[in-house]
Amino acid sequence: QVQLVESGGGLVQAGGSLRLSCTASGRTFSNYAMGWFRQAPGKEREFVAAISGSGLTTYYADSVKDRFTISRDNPKNTVYLQMSSLKPEDTAVYYCTADWVLNKLRAGGSRDWGQGTQVTVSS
Repeated sequence: QVQLVESGGGLVQAGGSLRLSCTASGRTFSNYAMGWFRQAPGKEREFVAAISGSGLTTYYADSVKDRFTISRDNPKNTVYLQMSSLKPEDTAVYYCTADWVLNKLRAGGSRDWGQGTQVTVSS
């Protein structure tokens, strides 16, 4: 299991930017695929982005493609989600997640999740 601590959420105007961070425990951080999901009130959890352990492979939901960028800094045990051109519909609680298997993570099957950080985009 991996302990995940998220930060960086907040209130931002539409069109603005925000960077979320997630710091993980463990000396084998680079072996884990990492990702971000989000959940708005009354809606199901939605996949946002994922990145392989090496950082060489990334995936994005169509709704955020070309606006969000996922990256990682393995020496710092940290994964980031850079969000740009934010829209009100991006408002949600964003969760960091980790799993040994990238495709399992993408499918929402991770067992390790952060506490979530609120992102609110005003119009």
